Amino acid sequence: MKAIEVPEYGDSDRLEVIDTEQPDPGPGEVRIAVEAAGINFADIMQRRGHYPGGPEPPYRPGMEAAGRVDAVGDGVEDVSEGDRVVAMVETGGYAESVVATTEMLFPVPEAMSLEEAAGFPIQFLTAHSCLFAWGGLEEGESVLIQAAAGGVGTAAVQLASNAGAEVFGTASSQEKLELAAELGCDHPINYTETDFREVIEAETDGEGVDLVLESVGDDVFERSLDAMAHFGRMVTYGVASGVPAEVSNRRLLFENKTVKGFHLGQAAAHDPSRVMQAVPDLTEGLASGELEVVLGESFALDDAADAHQYIEDRKSSGKVVLKP
Repeated sequence: MKAIEVPEYGDSDRLEVIDTEQPDPGPGEVRIAVEAAGINFADIMQRRGHYPGGPEPPYRPGMEAAGRVDAVGDGVEDVSEGDRVVAMVETGGYAESVVATTEMLFPVPEAMSLEEAAGFPIQFLTAHSCLFAWGGLEEGESVLIQAAAGGVGTAAVQLASNAGAEVFGTASSQEKLELAAELGCDHPINYTETDFREVIEAETDGEGVDLVLESVGDDVFERSLDAMAHFGRMVTYGVASGVPAEVSNRRLLFENKTVKGFHLGQAAAHDPSRVMQAVPDLTEGLASGELEVVLGESFALDDAADAHQYIEDRKSSGKVVLKP
């Protein structure tokens, strides 16, 4: 089978296409014939060598894959060959076949394409957890979502809007701003032209927002703190800039602000029920059309390097997928 490998850390051209043997599922596992593999910014950070605790080269990237089960390991009872599923995996999703544990497996509703399914687990579980389980968002509150047109951002905008929040969102182009607005963003902000702090100050009469979802780091983190209300909360879940941010405990103390960190993989490993409790509601929302996976560009598996560069060049909106 074909798969993508990272032989050494570096730029997008480090992604190589290899031929390798098809994996066999072990006890409690299934093998999936992959039809769509989701790309996450964490994949890019891992490839650069900037991801704490990430895999060491050589390794095969990819954290989520959707397709049909074509082999079942011992002890698997609730999954059969031919089932349409999407899985979260530690590595190896960029391939024609991947093995996954049934604990990280989700059925795909017939109304959902497998490309859409590949954009569901990480994006929506991250967005839901950051907004509610970690962020405590309530109806009538305000929230700032950085990178509102990205994979997690488009999920978070929908969930926050549906929950009755006033949504502020940042993006880098008119096209992305229009997408965020269509999904329920009340105040789309072009961060390349406007300081989001000024918009929030004007729209909240100087009070600031109740919650921030922050995934960029660097100075965006500090400016997001500026945009928070007294007693405001922030959930930080990424460092897309590649520059980690720091916060002074003195500032948190005197401004009564809270910063929490969220990492989906670590959260699922330490307390899976806290993350997975959102799955039934999310699946129902996606099946009914109340929620949607916003798909961006699709790339062939052989073009994984181009797909990574496309995201790094900030050309992407929604979920970018690979199609073996």
